[in-house]
Amino acid sequence: MPITNSTRTLISDCPDKIGKEVVLKGFVRVIRSHGKLVFLDLRDRSGAVQVVVNQQISEKAYKESLGLRPEFAIELIGLVKERPKTAAAKESSTGAVEIEAKDIKILSKAEVLPFDMGGPNLNLELPTLLDYRALTLRHPKIAAIFKIQETIASSFRSALKEEGFTEIFVPSIVPTATEGGAEVFSVNYYSRNAYLAQSPQLYKQIMVGVFEKVFTVAHAYRAEPSITTRHLSEYVSLDVEFGFINSWEDLMNAAEKLITSILKNVREENKNEISTLGINEIPQIKKAIPRVKLVDAQELIFKRTGMDNRNAPDLNPSDEKELCVWAKEETGAPFVFVTHFPTKKRPFYTMPDPSDQESTLSFDLLGISEEWVTGGQRINNYEQLLTHIKKWGNKKENFEIYLQAFRYGMPPEGGFALGLERVTKDILGLANVREASLFPRDMERIDERLSVINKKDKKTS
Repeated sequence: MPITNSTRTLISDCPDKIGKEVVLKGFVRVIRSHGKLVFLDLRDRSGAVQVVVNQQISEKAYKESLGLRPEFAIELIGLVKERPKTAAAKESSTGAVEIEAKDIKILSKAEVLPFDMGGPNLNLELPTLLDYRALTLRHPKIAAIFKIQETIASSFRSALKEEGFTEIFVPSIVPTATEGGAEVFSVNYYSRNAYLAQSPQLYKQIMVGVFEKVFTVAHAYRAEPSITTRHLSEYVSLDVEFGFINSWEDLMNAAEKLITSILKNVREENKNEISTLGINEIPQIKKAIPRVKLVDAQELIFKRTGMDNRNAPDLNPSDEKELCVWAKEETGAPFVFVTHFPTKKRPFYTMPDPSDQESTLSFDLLGISEEWVTGGQRINNYEQLLTHIKKWGNKKENFEIYLQAFRYGMPPEGGFALGLERVTKDILGLANVREASLFPRDMERIDERLSVINKKDKKTS
């Protein structure tokens, strides 16, 4: 039973209730005992505040506080008091007040923590950070990452809704590999072969024939046999597709507007989280993002660095970083579109450049240090699309539902996609994309490390 029937107050509302009694519920973050005084930091979903337990004011609350440990879930009644200005925590939105506890009830106990969670930083190696994910996500600095990630996703949605886009929801189990190649996860689907989707590409194209302008937030899966700081086996793809385009450059215009909006919203809506993470600056796009053909970008890299990748069909990570440095020097923001990738390096549905069939009307938007967005115009002519499917070594019968959309008329169209975790990583300056995934999947982990799971399997077999 609750210790009172009064309405709960969120910690963030306490500065407006000085002199009033409140009911708070939350998790104990830090405890400090000083004789007849016990200080604890209490956090809830809205913030944190200092609670003072004074034996002389409440013997009952004092006795209860002596049994508390970090991460206990508690309920308390207390008086909101203004802290002396010399003792106020100016870096906190609730730092000007404290709670004088009158009664405390333990709602749930916690075991002794395996490491200190009370400091401003969580100084753990990445494997340990992920091995204790259910606990480490509670740390304010880790939680702040995902509050900002929520803003990125909600900004993506709201910006597109304002432009008349319709949100769609597509399957994750597909009958064939969308992009081709071997980087797919096989699924035993009622004794038949199926796959986890590499992207929602084919389905969002189909839906252009229904709603003209669509977007989806979908999980995508890549069985890439590598471990890097940039890639995950499962990630969240923010996908856009729209029809009746006048030019493939409409796609870059839309991507630029979208990224500008996302960055603006993070700056304005996540000031507390940005402060918690100690971030000095969120990039701003004040000038038009430059657009450079791949061959010209490679020439630029050669002139700046002496590295000769002019015959490569794609950019490598160091190329991408150098181009972002160049873009920041030119425009003040580390963003640049690289266009006209080779036809042979893009998926079968990508539109070749009419003036150069060896290159495509496609682009990558590089952001901060790496590729953020990939997109381009799609082939909307049924016969041309069929030719490309065969040319890329695919079978027509594996794309029947997809091809229906083009057999019965599809306007000029195109789209793009960005990875939620990678964008989060780069905006926040994280070292590894796994830090931007709540529960990352890679070659070494599916919640637990695969090496640990394998040991458990051997013990039970």
